[in-house]
Amino acid sequence: MIVRRFASLLFIFAAIFGLSVAFAAANSSQNHGSLSLDNVLAHLDDSARNFHSLSADVERTKVTVVVNDRSTEAGAILVRGDRMLLDLKTPDPRTILRNGDNLFIYEPGLKRVEEFNLGKNRGLVDQFLLLGFGTGGKELRRSYGVALVGEAPIDDRKTVELELAPKSEDVLKQFSKIQIWFDQSSWLPVQQQLFEAGSGDYMIVRYSKMVRNPNIPDSAFKPRWPKGTEKIKH
Repeated sequence: MIVRRFASLLFIFAAIFGLSVAFAAANSSQNHGSLSLDNVLAHLDDSARNFHSLSADVERTKVTVVVNDRSTEAGAILVRGDRMLLDLKTPDPRTILRNGDNLFIYEPGLKRVEEFNLGKNRGLVDQFLLLGFGTGGKELRRSYGVALVGEAPIDDRKTVELELAPKSEDVLKQFSKIQIWFDQSSWLPVQQQLFEAGSGDYMIVRYSKMVRNPNIPDSAFKPRWPKGTEKIKH
């Protein structure tokens, strides 16, 4: 049960990994001329040392190809180390909290919170969470085949696109590839696209109101649920 539950949650986790990869490169915003893959990854290596935390608004659109269905949810995220708070506001409020090895999913509409211990699944989760949050180019190459796709405009912004192919079989069971576009003027993410393994379905993720290294207190990641909330521990 926990593995099946993680399979769906990883789509949310993976959707936000590129935020901190982008923030790690945010200080290298000068014009670099013609970019190479080594050049892009070197900027990530240089800047990852200064990454500590982030806050941002997130919009995630899931596309089901067979029926051409698009569903969008939006919210805000806080990240610091191995702690993460994803507070989804629309269309259905939901809170996903990670505090070390503990993962909580709170659904206010159901007045219910589920608690999971990552345990043996931590490595799989960290493939996504630690992938971007302060991870440099060398670490990316250890877990992913990394390719520089090219440069192209998105919403009138000049971007560079990287494509990641998972090396782990466990990760490949979830995603066949991950693409991320960076605005070359700021090295912040413009868009991500994550492709489900087998189905052809994918997610498109966009970010806004990003703040690099905000001061996030421990209390932000403390599990707090309204009185009367049903607690289910797996």
